[in-house]
Amino acid sequence: MGLPTGHVTDVPGLSRSAQLKALGNGVMPPQAVHALNLLLATAPAGGLTAAA
Repeated sequence: MGLPTGHVTDVPGLSRSAQLKALGNGVMPPQAVHALNLLLATAPAGGLTAAA
């Protein structure tokens, strides 16, 4: 997920369910970056233009 090892799991006294809650949707930013890179790779060279 792009976080350092132990970012959540090394917190003393934090249960497994609390760890998962703390992580929340942390996986989304790396997925969004990948999706944008894929879209930019397939975008037209001139970009989008407004229809007249």
